[in-house]
Parts: sequence; structure tokens; C-alpha cells
Amino acid sequence: MDITYNRQAAVEYAKKWAFLRNPAFFNFETLGGDCTNFISQCLLAGDMPMNFTPIYGWYYKNLKNRAPAFSSAKYLYNFLTREKHTTGPVAIECEIKDLEVGDIIQLTFDNAVFTHSLLVVKAGEDPQIAAHTYDAFGRKLSSYTHAVGMRGLHVLGGRR
Repeated sequence: MDITYNRQAAVEYAKKWAFLRNPAFFNFETLGGDCTNFISQCLLAGDMPMNFTPIYGWYYKNLKNRAPAFSSAKYLYNFLTREKHTTGPVAIECEIKDLEVGDIIQLTFDNAVFTHSLLVVKAGEDPQIAAHTYDAFGRKLSSYTHAVGMRGLHVLGGRR
């Protein structure tokens, strides 16, 4: 990766905005949830560059000019784990126990589709997270008792 992910800046952003909404971004609460939009904002705060490729990129200009990956858990996963060497943040799937501060956890509630994204703000056996939709900062992952599955995404950094 040619861009270092500023994990601490991502966490500081999460701390500032976990219980608020940044007016520079649309609040997706009424459109299925704001969780992945919030995670994308944290990645931006961690110095990750946008990818302005229509449809398959990762960017946000406004509600009507954005990539699906910016606000959808499924498409964010697809973008972060892509094999193509294109601009933007890159992540690999890993075990929850191997996550670091600034990494991402995605949850499934039906064991079929991952629909909720969280930011790790304290790593460990029971990571603490920040999230939107169900606003949180410092919430223990183990408190998500209704989740039937989870996957970790370790952010490697970004590409120009």
C-alpha cells in the first residue's frame, strides 16, 4: 500500500461523530441505516482516498452522487476486498481476535447477508466499537447478542 491508514484519526473522528451526524454527509437512517456511511467517513478521516469510478468505486459527493460502496455494507466489503489494484482503501478479511483499532466488523442477523458495519475503537478479545444507526462509542462487541455472524476486515492501507 502506498498510503498509510491513520487509524488514530479514524477513531478520533468516530469519537467526535458517534452520537452526532456530520452535516457534510447525508444521514441514511431513514434509508436503511447510517452505519456503513459512518464507517466510510471514518476511513476518509484516516486519510483513505476516494475512488471516483462510477458504480464500482468508493466516493461521496452528495446523496445523488455517490458510490454504493460508501453506504452499503455489502458493497463496502466488495470494494475493500477487491483484487484489482485501484485507488482507495484496501482490507482483508480476518478473525475478530486479529483486528486492530480502526478496523471494521460487519454483522449478519440472518446468517445470509451482512448488513451492519462497526469500527473497532479498542482491540482485544472483546473489541469495543463505534457505530451509527444504533449509535455507540466504546460498546463491547459481545453486547451484539442478536447478531448470528460477524466478519472482521483489517484495513491494510490505501492505494493512489
